Amino acid sequence: MLWFVKVAWKLVARLWLVALSVVAGMGVAFLLQLRGLQRSWGVVVPDTTRPLAGDELVEAPGIIETRSLIVDAPPATVWPWLVQMGYGRGGWYSYDQLDMRGSSAQRILPEHQSLTEGDVVPTHPGGGFVARIVDPERALVLYLDHDIVRAQTEASVAAKGGDALEGIDADMPGGLHVAGALGEMTMPEFRATWAFILEDEAGGKTRLVERFRVWTAEGGLPQRLGLPVMGLGVFAMTRKHMLGVKERAEATSANGTMPPPEPELAGV
Repeated sequence: MLWFVKVAWKLVARLWLVALSVVAGMGVAFLLQLRGLQRSWGVVVPDTTRPLAGDELVEAPGIIETRSLIVDAPPATVWPWLVQMGYGRGGWYSYDQLDMRGSSAQRILPEHQSLTEGDVVPTHPGGGFVARIVDPERALVLYLDHDIVRAQTEASVAAKGGDALEGIDADMPGGLHVAGALGEMTMPEFRATWAFILEDEAGGKTRLVERFRVWTAEGGLPQRLGLPVMGLGVFAMTRKHMLGVKERAEATSANGTMPPPEPELAGV
């Protein structure tokens, strides 16, 4: 009887190994497919290589991701939704529970329609991207690097004293805590652009193209393991963001007029 138990146990163990191998293989295949979508979601092949506004701001990037979709509304209708983006502004039109303290705007916010080169587009209470290119109805390019992050942090401490960082942490949504910790681990030194390009399409439509270009210093094992994970998170958030812009702009276009202004969001 003992020999039967031993044989059965070995058979079960082998079946588990086979099952795990199949699951692992399917997981790898899925991740490879998702990785391909992540780098070029919604684009035609030429879009992945053609130059776009802001490409010159990050030289020799190790990561280039281009995504696009068609919005059934003209660039003039899409642009206001891009201009008002940001934490404490119109939001990011994505998974608000991860990167906001409230809901993203469903209306045009006139108080956040003035954006010029050099302005900060906040990602959290203590800072965010810097607008480097603001070409109305054509291109908005946001920029961030390690020096800017450090300068913004030092400015917060100088303005609010030693409790500044604790205050930022207390106000920051949980998703940003995770992203920030992962970012510190994966990109100790970096330069990055996030470009939003609006192009006229036939029938009064717009092609919204978004491109990430990221350069990072040579990293060790934490960077090599962490960057793909962080990249998948960025893909999920930005895909949702683009769909959020599309939904809002098309609703505005369908109404024929801009919706009435929405009061400034409190606590976002």
